[in-house]
Parts: sequence; C-alpha cells; structure tokens
Amino acid sequence: MSAQDLPYVEVNPTTTAKATVIWLHGLGDSGNGFAPIVPELKMPEELAVRFIFPHAPVRPVTINNGMEMRAWYDIKSMDFSSRADRTGVNESADLVEALIEKEIAQGIPADKIILAGFSQGGVIALHLGTRYPHKLAGIMSLSSYMCEPETLTAEAHSANKDTSIFVAHGQHDDVVPMFMGNAAFKTLESNGYPASWREYPMQHNVCVPELNDISTWLQTQLS
Repeated sequence: MSAQDLPYVEVNPTTTAKATVIWLHGLGDSGNGFAPIVPELKMPEELAVRFIFPHAPVRPVTINNGMEMRAWYDIKSMDFSSRADRTGVNESADLVEALIEKEIAQGIPADKIILAGFSQGGVIALHLGTRYPHKLAGIMSLSSYMCEPETLTAEAHSANKDTSIFVAHGQHDDVVPMFMGNAAFKTLESNGYPASWREYPMQHNVCVPELNDISTWLQTQLS
C-alpha cells in the first residue's frame, strides 16, 4: 500500500499551514466523523493548524461476524489482552507514517505534527507515535488502549521519549472499559513518558469539557 491508498478529509487554516494534527477515527467510522469538531476546538488562527482525518481501509471485522467496515485492524475477540490484531496495527501504522512523511515533504516539520486517535485510532497513534524515529509535537489517545503493551520497552524509539502524550477516557465507557485506557497510561508512565491522564463522566464518545482540555493541550504543544 502507498500513501494515496489512505484517503482523508482535510480542514485547512485560513493561512499557510504551520502545523498538522492527524486524527484517526474509531471502528466503523470514517474521517468525516471527527472533522466537524475542528471549529469547536477554537484553535488560534496564528497557529495555522491543518487537521487531517484519514479514512481507515475497509476490512472484515471478526467480532462483527466478518462484516466489512472501516477498521485500522481486525478485532478477533473481546479478550482484552489480544483485542488488537498486531499485523493490522503494523500495516495501518505504516500507512499513517506515510501521511506524516507527506506532511513533512510539504514543509511541516515533524515536531509540529500531532498524532491523535479515538478508540482504534488511538491504538495506532500510541503504537506509531512511540516507535516513530522523529520527534513529534504530541501524541493523543482518546477512549483507547495499547496494542501489546509488553513490547513497548523493546520497540520504542528514543525520538519521542520526551513527547507529551494526552490520554483521556470516559468513566462509563462500555465499549473500551476505562481500565484499558488507564493501563495504557500506566505503561507509558512506567516507561518514562510525560503522559497525562484525564477522565470524564461520559461513555465511548467525546464531551465538551474534554474538547476544551484537548484544545488547551494542542495549543500548548504547537505554540
């Protein structure tokens, strides 16, 4: 697969972009799902942030009776320890890395690029962000978890050891229970990452207080 195989929705600033947020959707959604939240983030114009919302490839998903849908990887079982299909995670991480490289080629430095994701997308953001060989501006994981956390120590690249990681979850999430998100946060913390944890009284979604916190964090990382 090559970069053009990953189509995306793009929301551009009014001036030439100086920074990019690549935001990955959850299972069965598309890049269109999160694009409408950009105005709600109220990013200052002078930061000139471009938002990219890629569409995951369409694939059969085992837990949904093999139904084809947009998914960053297959989910073979609801067992927490093996929920993410590592082969699919690696393939999608490669596709998203190609998108990052495309932004760098267009003049956005890696340290002005934030990798973000919700649910399945957060799995890819955490997986790729910690292994990516160039310093990113930040990594964000919302209502998500970590693929094979036990492999992080051996596979992590030192480039993003000091990169801020925003981890957030809903207290009433019945799709990805909050303990899974918190376990990812604790794995990051024990590996020395400057990760922050936030939880909100919500289900498997985003809420206004969370969007406000995300906006503050994005502005801090990109200023």
